[in-house]
Amino acid sequence: MPHFICPNCGDRSVSGERTAGFRNQARGCARCGYGFLFELLDDYYPSPNAAFVVCDQEARVISCGKGVRELTGLGDNDTIGRPVREVLGLEFQNGDDHIGTALEWGVRVMEKPVVVHAEGDRPEPAMADIFPAYDEDGGLLLVLTPKP
Repeated sequence: MPHFICPNCGDRSVSGERTAGFRNQARGCARCGYGFLFELLDDYYPSPNAAFVVCDQEARVISCGKGVRELTGLGDNDTIGRPVREVLGLEFQNGDDHIGTALEWGVRVMEKPVVVHAEGDRPEPAMADIFPAYDEDGGLLLVLTPKP
């Protein structure tokens, strides 16, 4: 059965259905009501303080979920429509572009060290997990877990 995670509240669920009832509409979150869930290839247990960012197929932010304000000080109004690399100031080791890899190849990229330097805020070390969307719209889910 497919595993799902809500980018808004972080709730995990399992369901035999990928859509909401007889409609071809994506499943929404039963816990918080968010409009769609990300399907995972297996169950995924993010840290309780992880930050969730949803991006479109061009890596522009379309939603900020749980933990983003705590990590970056930014909310939806500060981020929506902007390139995620720019607005969060993401700096991966060796200048790698793991977001581009996830989008281009449709693969998960897990446990990549990153520095988040959002809008002039102090740099915050984190681990990045990146999940491509498995639908025709594309996009990705970026999960940033702050390092202690």
